Amino acid sequence: MTVHSLPEGLRIPTFADVRTAQSRIAGQAHRTPALTSRTADQRTGASLFFKAENLQRGGAFKFRGAYNAIAALDGDARSRGVLAFSSGNHAQAVAYAARLLGVASTIVMPTDAPAVKVAGTRGYGAKIVFYDRYEEDRLEVTRRVAAETGATIVPPFDHPDVIAGQGTAVLELIEEVGDLDIVLTPLGGGGLLAGSALAAKGLSPACRVIGVEPEAGNDGQQSMARGEIVTIPVPRSIADGALTTALGLHTFPIMREKVEAVVTVPDDDLIATVRFFAERMKIVVEPTGCLAASAVMSGHVECRGKRVGIVLSGGNVDLAALGTHLATT
Repeated sequence: MTVHSLPEGLRIPTFADVRTAQSRIAGQAHRTPALTSRTADQRTGASLFFKAENLQRGGAFKFRGAYNAIAALDGDARSRGVLAFSSGNHAQAVAYAARLLGVASTIVMPTDAPAVKVAGTRGYGAKIVFYDRYEEDRLEVTRRVAAETGATIVPPFDHPDVIAGQGTAVLELIEEVGDLDIVLTPLGGGGLLAGSALAAKGLSPACRVIGVEPEAGNDGQQSMARGEIVTIPVPRSIADGALTTALGLHTFPIMREKVEAVVTVPDDDLIATVRFFAERMKIVVEPTGCLAASAVMSGHVECRGKRVGIVLSGGNVDLAALGTHLATT
């Protein structure tokens, strides 16, 4: 375990940046629906509102931040192309957003990234550079490619414009359903959680904001407890979109100020939640996208009597893996 202090001079986004992002992505990102389920409400004793980012362009919330960040680049930066590192959802988001904006893209992806996400990224026109996540440092690989190409790196979470773009999902949710008592989002590097916290506190100041990690990778939980960024070894979990080793330098200060807690859920609970959405709500949500919902549905967060917003962060799951999850008893 490694602990990192925060450098000075970071540009930390604000609620105003989330509003700006909302205007910038208007007409490009889908305004995804807020879904409800009487069965889920009965199980939890709460009023749950699921923000269905599994129905977002590219299949995940990541499109919001990627489009916002690339659209904010000047002409020179766009002409040199963009570069990203991702296990899948950010990869597809950057590739898709870049194509829409007429910008070339290169994505650094782990060799064990889900096949459906690799195919989706290629389908959006990106060049892919593979690396071994257990033997190579993805940042070193990405910086090497950036030095060779001159492309601008669009990080998956640790960037002000990416954070602000991700926050638009909860901004839309609260605008649609009204004030919420609690907002929960999945947590990997913290882009979605930090942006959601900015939006939630900006619109509904009394709202409690909670992040949810896979049990095997609780660097966020440890960081919040210590008040410093903690780095852990690469975790192993079916929540492949949340297998980060540390929070971002831009995301952690927001979390420390605006997020009440970080909780974890085991893979077995994620599988049960994947099945619930498929069987009862007839939607496909990937395991990472189920993190926040699983925390509520499995009782890791008590929500009885509350109005609760839950971000379903993505739906890009390999069909073979989905079949395995659904067959699990």
